[in-house]
Amino acid sequence: MRKEDCFYLGKIAKKFSFKGEVLAYLDTDEPELYENLESVFVECDKHLVPFFIENSSLHKNDFLRIRFEDVNTEEEADALLGNDLYLPLKMLPKLTGNKFYFHEVIGFEVEDKRLGYVGEIQSINDTTAQPLFEVLKGDTEILIPMIDHFLVKIDRENKKVIMDLPEGLIEMYL
Repeated sequence: MRKEDCFYLGKIAKKFSFKGEVLAYLDTDEPELYENLESVFVECDKHLVPFFIENSSLHKNDFLRIRFEDVNTEEEADALLGNDLYLPLKMLPKLTGNKFYFHEVIGFEVEDKRLGYVGEIQSINDTTAQPLFEVLKGDTEILIPMIDHFLVKIDRENKKVIMDLPEGLIEMYL
């Protein structure tokens, strides 16, 4: 499985017992959706390796207590600490309305109610305090804050993000 075909689920944070159990931090708003997984991909040395789950349960809201098959000692669990967990993209729950996954809108056009076509979303920068759409119009990169107030509609059918942007935001790039 390639990393591009997967989504980041979380990270193995710490050991839970001396029998090889681990606690994984889940980076999700709905951890209960992932309570009964059969397997996950664990990133080991930049490769995704499938690990089968013997049993798992939610622990303190956003942690998942996991007992992997063939991980039976503290030493074996130690080797997994800090590793990222991934699942195939097809396992993401479908979102509707104006909710979207970042990877889902790459390639969508941004359309402003006032200005019309703005450009195409190349990527999303979520390393800043406010995530940004990185939009390309010709050779010009335009950074648009992903603020709910600006977002009018996610038009999945026509691959468009329709926004109502403040006057001057786009103009300062052009």
